[in-house]
Amino acid sequence: MTRVVTSLSALLFSIILLVSGNAFLMTLLGLRLSLEKVEPALIGWILVCYSIGFVVGTLYANRVIERVGHIRSFAVFSALTAAAALIYPLSSWPPLWAVLRAVSGVSIAGLLVVIESWFSSRATNDNRGTLFAIYQIVFYLAAASGQLLVNVGDPATFEPFTLAAVLLTLALIPLSLTRMEAPVIEQVERLSFVAMFRESSTGIVGAMISGVLISAFYAMGPVYGNLIGLTLHQVSIFMASAILAAMLFAWPLGRICDKSDRRWVLFWISVLSGICSLAAALVGPGSLPLLFLLVGCFLGLASTIYPVAVAITNDRMDSTKIVSASASLLLSYGIGSCIGPIVGSALVGSIGPAGLFIGNAGVLALLALLTLYRIRHTPQVPVAAQEDFVNTFPETTPVIAEMDPRNDEFVESPEAEDIREAS
Repeated sequence: MTRVVTSLSALLFSIILLVSGNAFLMTLLGLRLSLEKVEPALIGWILVCYSIGFVVGTLYANRVIERVGHIRSFAVFSALTAAAALIYPLSSWPPLWAVLRAVSGVSIAGLLVVIESWFSSRATNDNRGTLFAIYQIVFYLAAASGQLLVNVGDPATFEPFTLAAVLLTLALIPLSLTRMEAPVIEQVERLSFVAMFRESSTGIVGAMISGVLISAFYAMGPVYGNLIGLTLHQVSIFMASAILAAMLFAWPLGRICDKSDRRWVLFWISVLSGICSLAAALVGPGSLPLLFLLVGCFLGLASTIYPVAVAITNDRMDSTKIVSASASLLLSYGIGSCIGPIVGSALVGSIGPAGLFIGNAGVLALLALLTLYRIRHTPQVPVAAQEDFVNTFPETTPVIAEMDPRNDEFVESPEAEDIREAS
């Protein structure tokens, strides 16, 4: 295992630089738009273009990679993302920023497809669960670290955008120097939404609502912090602590999921997360430690909705369809992520900063009611018949789903087989 992780060190450095730079830029943009006194509703429409671009990128980026190869594709996508970061401070014209966000979304999706396909190619049946977990931990920690970079400069100046561009450009270097052979990216089939809804309406709706909640927080969280008077340092801690909470909550809830009816777990996650969100709306800036705690609990719980929804869906499907089901669930999450910033910004604009968390509480109440209805009207999958819970996270592409330990159709690449035999 040590040898495999060492061989992936270049990819891990690229992931750290890419994810931290992108997370930093996302928070920076929300703050800059808020400082420019842009209406919250318009901020939502601008920032949602990233989610739209990301969904498009996951669907079509592989065509670019097949045409020019992994390294060249990575260079193109990295250059586009860095160029967009440098253009933002040159003009505050909203349509330009919307286009730049869409370009960034497509580019980040393409970059992740390249990295994840290489990462997946190193996985064997013996190590893919561990590699899957390593990838997630590195991703979460890099995203949290990116939030802390907000402290390096004033968002109203050019310098922070330059730093974001530097990080996104540097991500190209480790991967460009890798000596690993480029993997083959296979087309991932998606089950139709009708078929998915018939198999597990709870899973498909849960994935979509997860997209609404998480995208609304990432897009409008920095705006919320600015509107309630947080300093730059406080905004960075506010965002970083919430992301770390998402990582920490995943593991204990995963243990609970393996011992309980997962629909009841989803119900109580929705209820408790909704209570935390509503309490955060009521507390506001009156007590910052309590606000940070409540928001951390809200996002920590809300972030587990997606992996629980995936587990609920997989429990009702043949294990050979896990990759195609995950691809459809990611698309469902992507649709939700296109809704979240628009709804969240509209509520902030009409109700005030607390509207973000009031809206979250309302969406979670809807999920709790739907889950309760399904519990009462559909048969339970016996706990003994449930698939093992695997923590999955949606800020990725369908490629990484191939490494899911539940995937019975996983095929080792020749390079991975050589590594396993040599170990």
